[in-house]
Amino acid sequence: MNNILNSFLLVYAALFPIVNPVGSAPIFLGLTRHCTGRERHSLAWRVALNGFVLLLASLLVGSHVLEFFGITLPVLRIAGGLVVTSFGWSLLQAGEDAEDKDEPGKQASPTDAFYPLTMPLTIGPGSISVAITLGSQRPKGVTDLVALAGVGGGAVAGLLAVMATVYLCYRFAERIVAVLGERGSDVMVRLSAFILLCIGIQILWNGISALPGIFGH
Repeated sequence: MNNILNSFLLVYAALFPIVNPVGSAPIFLGLTRHCTGRERHSLAWRVALNGFVLLLASLLVGSHVLEFFGITLPVLRIAGGLVVTSFGWSLLQAGEDAEDKDEPGKQASPTDAFYPLTMPLTIGPGSISVAITLGSQRPKGVTDLVALAGVGGGAVAGLLAVMATVYLCYRFAERIVAVLGERGSDVMVRLSAFILLCIGIQILWNGISALPGIFGH
């Protein structure tokens, strides 16, 4: 029982600050302004489901996939950092073009639940690399089957809890942001986009710093 609880707390505590559903909620709301309430709720559910599948796959087989293709975690961070940085920069540069989508009589393009809402907004390279690292530390060997089952069950429960938090924050994003007003919401979206840009650069820097031969390593 202790193994399950410890694994649950470890996964939730490690992933929640990186996924940051509270900080991503204003951006989610900004990207789904043209959607109805029902469509936004459906997108929140699909994003949570997609995120759970991504994190579970990273936890279980992520390290094996990277090893098969010869990809190291620093390289994963560099590539992912570039994606997050590009996404954050595009949000900062959205300007009035994003508001034009709400003009009456103008057909808005449907919002895809996977890109950019699931990845990289919700599940980015940071959370994927953390999930891969956690998965690589699971017990191995036939004698550890009981421990593996307990740790695995706790880890899956931790993932479910993280994505349940994501669903709730996205599901009620409109209420969360409503207290800020329209102008306050725009400011919050831009601030969150700037933070996302900084996170992308930090992930990129961490990947570059971890490469062999860089900065004296």
